[in-house]
Amino acid sequence: MAHRKPHILARRSVAKSRLFHVEELDLEFSNGEKRTFERLGSTGRGYGAVMIVAMPDPEHVLLIREYAAGFEDYVLTLPKGLVDEGEDIVNAANRELMEECGMGARRIEPLTELSLSPNYMSQSMQVMLAWDLYPQRLEGDEPEPLIVETHALDEISALLTRSDFHEARAIAALYIARDKLRQEASETNFW
Repeated sequence: MAHRKPHILARRSVAKSRLFHVEELDLEFSNGEKRTFERLGSTGRGYGAVMIVAMPDPEHVLLIREYAAGFEDYVLTLPKGLVDEGEDIVNAANRELMEECGMGARRIEPLTELSLSPNYMSQSMQVMLAWDLYPQRLEGDEPEPLIVETHALDEISALLTRSDFHEARAIAALYIARDKLRQEASETNFW
């Protein structure tokens, strides 16, 4: 049995910062129950975001080490960023790859779309697979140079034992990319 979406009775802005907007929603569900939910939105551009699984060769992936203010520490993750106005996701992925890793990609394709905490946020991220890489650096908006590391795609489980690798979207993206590449390698010659 499919549920009917709740009716929004009221919507209030609770807080705003330079980056985020907290909104309160009064909802009435199809069974008559009423609840108030809070959700976090972005006050910035609404053009989307990309995360890139960049493959310098068939067995390896590029990861970046960057400061994560939420954890007050450096984390290992995949390159990612916002899509600029008028930019499609392929060009955004290539630009972010050039800014964060100093590499461009001749071939980029969408893998999947991932969200994080959908009960509280509406943002999603397009995960892109990039290969046939070449050196190309663009100036980005990072406050310091990012450290780029190369890791074996088949050793995701070893990455999971590290205390600095824990971003759920990056973990999911690596498993999805690995499985897709394995499937395509068994069917055809992907590379």
